[in-house]
Amino acid sequence: MSILPLFLLLSLIPSSFSLIYPFNYTLHIDCGGPVNSTDAFHTNWLSDRFYSGGATSVVSEPLRFSHQQEKTLRYFPISSGKKNCYSIPTDPPAGRYFLRTFTVYDNFDGKAHSPSFDVSVEGTLVFSWRSPWPESVSRSGAYSDLFFYHNDSAVDVCFYSIATDPPVIGSLELTQIDPNAYNFNYTKNSSNYILVNYGRFSSGSDQWGPGFSNDTDFFSRSWQSDAEFLLQMVSTTNGAKIKSISATKPVDKVEISPNYFPGKLYHTATMAEGNGGGVLEYELPVDAKLDYLLWFHFAEIDVSVTKPGQRVFDVVVNGEKVKRVDIFNEVGGFTAYYWSYVVKNLSSTTLIVKLDSVVGAPIICGLENYAIVPVDLKTFPDQVIAMKALKESLRVPDRMGWNGDPCAPTTWDAWEGVACHPAKDESALLVSQIDLGSQGLKGFISDKIGLLTNLVSLNLSSNSLGGEIPSGLGQKSLVKLDLSDNKLTGYIPDTLTSSSLQLVLLNNNLLEGQVPEELYSVGVHGGTIDLSANKGLCGVPSLPDCSLLWGKHGLSTGGKVAIGISSLIVFSSLLFGIYYCVIWRRRNDYDFGLPHELTALAAKRNRYHRQKSLMALEMESQHAKGFIPTYNVS
Repeated sequence: MSILPLFLLLSLIPSSFSLIYPFNYTLHIDCGGPVNSTDAFHTNWLSDRFYSGGATSVVSEPLRFSHQQEKTLRYFPISSGKKNCYSIPTDPPAGRYFLRTFTVYDNFDGKAHSPSFDVSVEGTLVFSWRSPWPESVSRSGAYSDLFFYHNDSAVDVCFYSIATDPPVIGSLELTQIDPNAYNFNYTKNSSNYILVNYGRFSSGSDQWGPGFSNDTDFFSRSWQSDAEFLLQMVSTTNGAKIKSISATKPVDKVEISPNYFPGKLYHTATMAEGNGGGVLEYELPVDAKLDYLLWFHFAEIDVSVTKPGQRVFDVVVNGEKVKRVDIFNEVGGFTAYYWSYVVKNLSSTTLIVKLDSVVGAPIICGLENYAIVPVDLKTFPDQVIAMKALKESLRVPDRMGWNGDPCAPTTWDAWEGVACHPAKDESALLVSQIDLGSQGLKGFISDKIGLLTNLVSLNLSSNSLGGEIPSGLGQKSLVKLDLSDNKLTGYIPDTLTSSSLQLVLLNNNLLEGQVPEELYSVGVHGGTIDLSANKGLCGVPSLPDCSLLWGKHGLSTGGKVAIGISSLIVFSSLLFGIYYCVIWRRRNDYDFGLPHELTALAAKRNRYHRQKSLMALEMESQHAKGFIPTYNVS
């Protein structure tokens, strides 16, 4: 499916917007802009942010542009990967939003080749730019816009390179709108489709609205002049005269919920006067094979029409009469009147809208045309979490373009090295294959990989990945696993035995422990397994036997018990040694060397006692009949 964006030629006047309560969230991003700025209409523009990669530049003729946000741009060379995104935060996360982009080339790179690329919003393709662009668009720029429903914390606006062309963007504007806006009778609700603008005009006036004038539109819609779509030759064939009129007083029922159509839209109108009433015919460019929503705007602002039946005309779309209109009969004078019509499965590339007179001259205030683009399938949320975690843990280089949704849009390739398929109930996209062999990866395998419950094949060989093999990798769906030639450590998880593996390549790593027998049986039952060049692995043929102390997960239970007992014995022996040396010997052994002074004193004491004994003996020998006197202390 190729969707061409509506080209709204830039009048070199910036956009401006101020939203009233309760829908007060709006962001204006000056892509490529280095600083915050405020334009002439007091719109606050943020410096460039929220992007995944790329580089900045300026238009080749900046003096042709009046405001800063028109001069700067961001582009995404192929070195940044095929897919790059802006991830714009939203608050609140869930709601209806209006997105407007401004795109300009103006030969910023000096190559005189406007690039080919696609743009997606939340995984759905919305715009396709193909080289060469119309000259006026390439030089002056173009606005494109759409309405979509969003239920996440950030909006992903992604750009996909065609061949090697660098996508380019000038500005991005995101505005919260009433969730019930543009409600119409359709088989799907608003969360299942995106309304892409293919033409929005205001009759009897010049182009106006944010980006073109200071006129207010609460939804930031810009309105072109109907002169760009009116088929003058057809409308004047019967001598009719095309006439623009303006209201002489305010029009009622404007700027009200849920669509907040601006009062200026109903202030002017185009009429076709002539014999027989005349005809107004408009041609709107479209893409085939899509449904389109037409939103008609009328107001009876001609003071000469004062009662029902004075102006009646038929609305004919691609030759089919869809409604007979009498504005005064429906709402009276000077009151907004609008309604919608869906054109289904359009087979041509033009949509013809004709207002054919029944009574009086047909009149119209404005018309909007939106392609009803079905929301594409998105990657299952848990698997998005897993893939983003792998992007970080594996340190996937920017050149691989791992940005936005891993699998969507389905019209683009998935992330480089990734393959996806729809779920059986076609409710989401599922990751089935990751092939990142020889990509210079230096991180580790995140345990979030266990969320990839539909993964069939994983190849991370010939990188420099460390860490352990996550236990969550053992999904029943897994058939091929190649982690060879890395620096993986630890043991082989038992969970791998619960998968459906037919190819297991874990050679040339730093794995250890006993290999699960069920895993090794892959080779026995016709599959292929290679565990070589892992010095720590054991326990299966072609590998050393495991010691009695070694089990599947390293040390066996018995080994752990033996080591525990040995450690206890050693610890007990150490405690006993400390007790013996410090406590017991201190209490029982006093044979320590004494200081020199104490030794000398003891020697003198001993000599004194010996001399005293000798004296006593001499006295006893000389006075055999005497006695040694004693001293009574009393």
